[in-house]
Amino acid sequence: MIPSPSNVTLHFTSEGRLRLQTQAQQKEIVNSASASSASMLDSGNFVLYNSDGDMVWQSFDLPTDTLLLDTETYAYYATNTGGVGDNVTLHLDGGGHLYLVNTNGFNIVNITDGGYDNENLYLLRIDPDGIFKLYSHDLGQNGSWSILWRSSNDKCAPKGLCGVNGFCVVLDDRRGCECLPGFDFVVASNWSLGCIRNFQEEICKSKDGSTKFTMSTLENTWWEDASYSALSLSTQEDCEQACLEDCNCEAALFEDGSCKKQRLPLRFGRRSLSDSNILFVKVGSPEVSRQGSKKELRTNILVISVSLASFTLIILAISGVLIHRKNLLAYKKISETGNVGLTEDVALRSFTYMELEKVTNCFKEEIGKGASGTVYKGAISNGQRIVAVKKQEKVLAEWQREFQNELKVLGRTHHRNLVRLLGYCLDGRNRLLVYEYMSNGSLADLLFTPAKQPCWVERVRIALNVAKGVLYLHEECETQIIHCDIKPQNILMDEYRCAKISDFGLAKLLMHDQTNTFTGIRGTRGYVAPEWHRKLAVTVKADVYSYGIVLLETICCRRNVDWSLPEEEAILEEWVYHCLEAGELGKLVGDEEVDKRQLERMVKVGLWCILDEPSLRPSMNKVLLILEGTVDIPVPPSPGSFLSSI
Repeated sequence: MIPSPSNVTLHFTSEGRLRLQTQAQQKEIVNSASASSASMLDSGNFVLYNSDGDMVWQSFDLPTDTLLLDTETYAYYATNTGGVGDNVTLHLDGGGHLYLVNTNGFNIVNITDGGYDNENLYLLRIDPDGIFKLYSHDLGQNGSWSILWRSSNDKCAPKGLCGVNGFCVVLDDRRGCECLPGFDFVVASNWSLGCIRNFQEEICKSKDGSTKFTMSTLENTWWEDASYSALSLSTQEDCEQACLEDCNCEAALFEDGSCKKQRLPLRFGRRSLSDSNILFVKVGSPEVSRQGSKKELRTNILVISVSLASFTLIILAISGVLIHRKNLLAYKKISETGNVGLTEDVALRSFTYMELEKVTNCFKEEIGKGASGTVYKGAISNGQRIVAVKKQEKVLAEWQREFQNELKVLGRTHHRNLVRLLGYCLDGRNRLLVYEYMSNGSLADLLFTPAKQPCWVERVRIALNVAKGVLYLHEECETQIIHCDIKPQNILMDEYRCAKISDFGLAKLLMHDQTNTFTGIRGTRGYVAPEWHRKLAVTVKADVYSYGIVLLETICCRRNVDWSLPEEEAILEEWVYHCLEAGELGKLVGDEEVDKRQLERMVKVGLWCILDEPSLRPSMNKVLLILEGTVDIPVPPSPGSFLSSI
């Protein structure tokens, strides 16, 4: 549809051109040399014909929000059939009769009785309020439109009006939206974007086992049933306590002895006085919040005043001495206790430094280099197996922690989409790790080198393999792991170009009852989730964000920010969303032949993964199901629409 001013005129020329024209300018809509005549059909469709009477162009293929007389469209209606059965079309006749017809031409459902005045004009439309309405227009001189029928009298019946974690209410016959207790609108002027928490997420339980949350109640509401656990409990107090003690439970719905535990986000909420249920929502404890804020304020004042007034000169004078002593103590501690702690946690082969020096031919062939060390090519098992040996260049405390972290993480994991750690060396000051050799380099080498770029089928396989690796870390390990640095440079390719995740130096291991953690910012710019910068609790959804960026890069074979491109294409996520919105996804892959439905599915899941609000991002299990085509996915909101919540 092309928005046009009231003074525009439509011109159809003898050359087959269709133009919109004003006094100041003109816009060409169609240029078809074979077009010789035009017609406005009763359906509202404007069409062009050639000299043989064949249609060569039409203003729309299918109706959108409006149905006129003798127009048909495919219908999807709430009959609990799940779409099983014959294709069904929706029809409207001259008497205002609205009905459904199957492929055999039989009337299977009467939606309206019809029998209205045949002299009137009728149309069926989905109005902006989401309600389906049948209108009648008197063709007399002072005729006007009137509503004969509507699909629902409940203004909150259309789903999704208030976005996730919001619910629809009607006050004085006016519809509005409200947020769950403890939540605020993402954008106050746009309810459809939903609501996010207005308190800082904490680790579920304190060290003493006490919870840091309270439960808030909300009565007489209806929500989509997406419960992960249903309990039979006699009282609402039992239901409230069951959710409070479950770190995975973020809300619970109690009705008639049934307690259904829910995870956020909650969807399709509306006020329903006929429902006697009670919704319990987990919110931050007011006492903890007040005590924390007062303590934080006092601490900040003290630190600032003391720093500025008392210790500035002293810190400058002794900082060098303290740093030197710290490094000496750290190395001493590493030498005395480092080996014991590591060997208790892992079951890998231990190498001596002399063995690895021989394996790598005195560290002759360098195949990679990073901030904490250099990687060399070597061979073990009498030269029968090629390996990669990572040598830590300096024994700094920070890099020592990364070394121990990587050893602990990879020592307890085994998956075909994770790089396998074969052994390690803790010999005096020497710290080395021995990995399986990945002969095809990193995903970054493939994607960002034009001559090496993989085909579409291979890129889809890579995306699936990386998703399986991240899913294993999040849900299938004995200890849940947040990788914290998913990026193309840390995804390596073996001889069969099977993608494997590497570099676990920044990974974070969670306890069995822990769902989030507070830690200093980790990862690489461009792939780091927004919650890192806001010093919020970090969950596995941080890895989902990084995976979303990598997925979009894999689709388009380009970096997420590239200022050598035109300004509108420089930032990948913005350009991808624009192409999705404009129906121009083909631009993302150029002339390459791809499965268009698969492309659209991958783009949508990538955009869902990089939403600013962590609770809106899908889990990696959901991501994998969508990529495999098992689960449908709706159109995501614009990533930029959530920036105002930062």
